[in-house]
Amino acid sequence: MAHYRQVGEVPPKRHTQHRDPQGRLYYEELMGEEGFSSDSSLLYHRGVPSAISSAEVWELPDQTRVPNHPLKPRHLKLHDLVTGTDAVLDRRLVLGNADVRISYVTTGTDASPLYRNAIGDECVYVESGSGTVETVFGVLAYRAGDYVVIPRATTHRWVPAEASQLYPIEANSHVAPPRRYLSRYGQLLEHAPYCERDLHGPTAVHLLDGPDRTDVEVLVKHRVAGSIVGTRYTYATHPFDVVGWDGCLYPYTFNIDDYMPITGKIHQPPPVHQVFEGHNFVICNFLPRKVDYHELAVPLPYYHSNVDSDEVMFYVGGDYEARKGSGIGLGSISLHPGGHAHGPQPSAIEASLGAEYFEESAVMVDTFAPLELGEGGLAVEDPAYAWTWASSPR
Repeated sequence: MAHYRQVGEVPPKRHTQHRDPQGRLYYEELMGEEGFSSDSSLLYHRGVPSAISSAEVWELPDQTRVPNHPLKPRHLKLHDLVTGTDAVLDRRLVLGNADVRISYVTTGTDASPLYRNAIGDECVYVESGSGTVETVFGVLAYRAGDYVVIPRATTHRWVPAEASQLYPIEANSHVAPPRRYLSRYGQLLEHAPYCERDLHGPTAVHLLDGPDRTDVEVLVKHRVAGSIVGTRYTYATHPFDVVGWDGCLYPYTFNIDDYMPITGKIHQPPPVHQVFEGHNFVICNFLPRKVDYHELAVPLPYYHSNVDSDEVMFYVGGDYEARKGSGIGLGSISLHPGGHAHGPQPSAIEASLGAEYFEESAVMVDTFAPLELGEGGLAVEDPAYAWTWASSPR
């Protein structure tokens, strides 16, 4: 995220002395990507950010995956998925591959543990609910429709103000706006469907007080020999003891209501709906919009074989026209794998002719490696979905 931000107290020059009112030196931490060659921020701590007093195994929730074999389109009913109420501990894995993992959880109102994903960035879509995400950079407020983008290795915790339905997209890479939206220096361009005004980062650092400053547990998700594992650290001082920071790397929120859909005279392909990208996957959102206005336009998508990708649609609002008659509803996921031609239900095509506006919302993840099913996805699969095109009335 190349948009510069400064929060709290920082010295006039980098890597120079910065002291508290009693003359004690603050400890400077550089958090940066790609080995000092990409975006970074400098954080100033009251305590030593490396000071841990113990490290123990943290047993993660079930991360096993099974191949989509025999190859089938799938319908997963996430609203039927029973989870615990912790935004971190109780995520259930729905789909995943070596590049990205998609989970789901419905929270309560208790704060999650302090948590850090050392594998990649997280982009968490908030289906419903509100609250805050407390981070080492400060506090983010979240609400329904937000993408909460949390950079790799950012210590944070979820503090729901109400029960929240969360759709975490965990990358093995960084998550950023598509390169075609950006200038060579990183500014969002005029043709981009959103701009820097729509991105909301922390505005203040934490003011810690009380006994929680010492002996603080942080859960870390990381990799060992290609496997995903967890470690429970105990820190000598609280990671949120930051008095100030500046730079271009930090968590932020972006709400889908601030995305300006791109429309055309005839049907526009999915890339016009893209919002973020990671290594070997993209994230798009399909939102309420005026649809194609050619006099002979067919507003629904044509049948298509995405030969290089699997397509995951999460239906989060409105009435998704292309899937009428398939059993898809709010809270559904459809997985349409590469090698399978997919598109609208036959009866929906004729019914869409003459439409001027679609009232629908969906979050799409396209991956460029096959997706496998997690235990959460298998638990809520609709076994009849694959045959709905053949049985759909004309």
